[in-house]
Amino acid sequence: MPARPRYRRALVKVSGESFSGPGRTGIDPAALTALVAELLPVARMGVQMAVVVGAGNLIRGRDLAGRESIRRLTADYMGMTATVINALALRDALDAGGQPARVLSALDMAGVCEPFIVGRAIRHLEKGRVVILAGGTGSPFFTTDTGAALRAREIEANVILKATKVDGVFDKDPATNPKARKFDRLTYQQVLEGRLGVMDLTAISMCLESRIPIVVLQLSRPGSLAAAVRGEPVGTTISE
Repeated sequence: MPARPRYRRALVKVSGESFSGPGRTGIDPAALTALVAELLPVARMGVQMAVVVGAGNLIRGRDLAGRESIRRLTADYMGMTATVINALALRDALDAGGQPARVLSALDMAGVCEPFIVGRAIRHLEKGRVVILAGGTGSPFFTTDTGAALRAREIEANVILKATKVDGVFDKDPATNPKARKFDRLTYQQVLEGRLGVMDLTAISMCLESRIPIVVLQLSRPGSLAAAVRGEPVGTTISE
């Protein structure tokens, strides 16, 4: 029998890089398979799981803004639209793995996916479906991290699992500094005051206000998501 999960309802934030692999673009079937392999054990523990997806593998609105006469407003909407592409791919991959999933978008895309309505999202979760949340907040000038914090509060998630390419939060960039020190635990205030770059400040402030803990972990380390849901020491935990 699998260990009893610590959290009843979890929101997982995955980056666009999770769909393509480091330094690549587009959607790589192998990367998508690896992502699903991490999500399935969590769902099979009986955890109600929502997933917020980024789209950096396809387009980054903030990088595109100002180039080729594209306004920031337009670039952000392009980025939000791209998250729907990743969400659809993830839905089909989860379905193929035997896990029912639904895509709910903050942008109206009738015929492609369902609109995001809080009550509808919660009903899907209660019926054992993974809910993939696309379209960010539905408004420009906000990151998908802020979208994750907002949705976590709306669906009353017990935790945000932020899946990254490093094993937690460090005082320096571990990719360039071998002496970088990892934090096992941080408070919201320490993250805000130190501007540690875990999530944008708006997202951290929202989590502080709603007291939703954040676990920052390395997605490429097999079993990390499931271990975090069981309450095992993984990555960095941010709380009060």
